[in-house]
Amino acid sequence: MPDLTEGVTRFRRDVYPAKAELFAELAATHRPTTLFISCSDARVVPELITQSEPGELFVIRTAGNLVPAHTPGSDGVAASIEYAVAVLGVTDIVVCGHSACGAMTALAENHDLTAAPAVADWLRHADASRARVTAETGEREVDALVRENVRAQLANLATHPSVARALAARTLTLHGWVYDIPTGTVEELDATGRTATLVA
Repeated sequence: MPDLTEGVTRFRRDVYPAKAELFAELAATHRPTTLFISCSDARVVPELITQSEPGELFVIRTAGNLVPAHTPGSDGVAASIEYAVAVLGVTDIVVCGHSACGAMTALAENHDLTAAPAVADWLRHADASRARVTAETGEREVDALVRENVRAQLANLATHPSVARALAARTLTLHGWVYDIPTGTVEELDATGRTATLVA
């Protein structure tokens, strides 16, 4: 905790004054252009990876960057997606997986999650991801699962009414990314195939 309080002190002393005008504008304006859905993993920091300023990204972080398919009833992830798309009018959504993902590793290696029943239940949202992984991928199973999970979550996103409407109106574009922690590279996945290209 002392590290956090020291960080706040440095923020107030060094960072905030340099961006005072931006923060004054943000106090009255909230217009992010991108919804960024990533893993809760502490090694994955969307604003750092994309070098975004405050106010540019609307961020949802979940274990395994999972996006449950739309169902009736209240849901924090669904509410955040709807708010970003229908209220804020974001034009892009990025689902970003990453290397060495603990959630995907647990699934690929069949970890015993009996001591973490809420985690086990949450990871059921990756069932389609597991079904997509085949021996023909030519990748390690965890790496393949990370990629297929991003594609599956993009499919889940499209089940949300606000997203479906925006896609039909061509006011929204979905993107699948995979961030490699040791190299810092980001690949954009082809949602329909197995190809990936480096994000320039």
